[in-house]
Amino acid sequence: MDLKSKIREIPDWPKPGVNFKDITTLLEDKDAFKQVIDLLAAPFSGKEIDKVVGIDARGFLLAAPVAYKLNTGLAIVRKKGKLPWRCLAQEYTLEYASNTVEMHRDAVKPGEKVVLIDDIIGGSGLDDPKILKKKSCIRPWLSRFALICGNY
Repeated sequence: MDLKSKIREIPDWPKPGVNFKDITTLLEDKDAFKQVIDLLAAPFSGKEIDKVVGIDARGFLLAAPVAYKLNTGLAIVRKKGKLPWRCLAQEYTLEYASNTVEMHRDAVKPGEKVVLIDDIIGGSGLDDPKILKKKSCIRPWLSRFALICGNY
């Protein structure tokens, strides 16, 4: 299945010159959604993974079923101020915005092996996930939806 064809592109959103990739059209297609989750989880099947970490917000939609499929826990990284407990923070800059993301301090334990799920390359600014390195994760693997969908 051509997964890239399942993604709607919205030109000039959220600002002129930026083309937003709307994945809701892919998520609505049960076969495409299943294929994406299977492909995201496949490289980690049989590996000792402790947690899957989903990045706000589209990463949540992908990380939760991957965590279920891999039989792991799920941790989330959200935009600043959205989590109620003590957090670690990481600032990032994109082509159209700067922001800060946070993760609960106790969401990932030192030494845990994690898979970081995000929807697009650089979408959360966590290409270098310092927020996880602060927790001394053994290896934060990256699994990117965009790579599976042909670098949309």
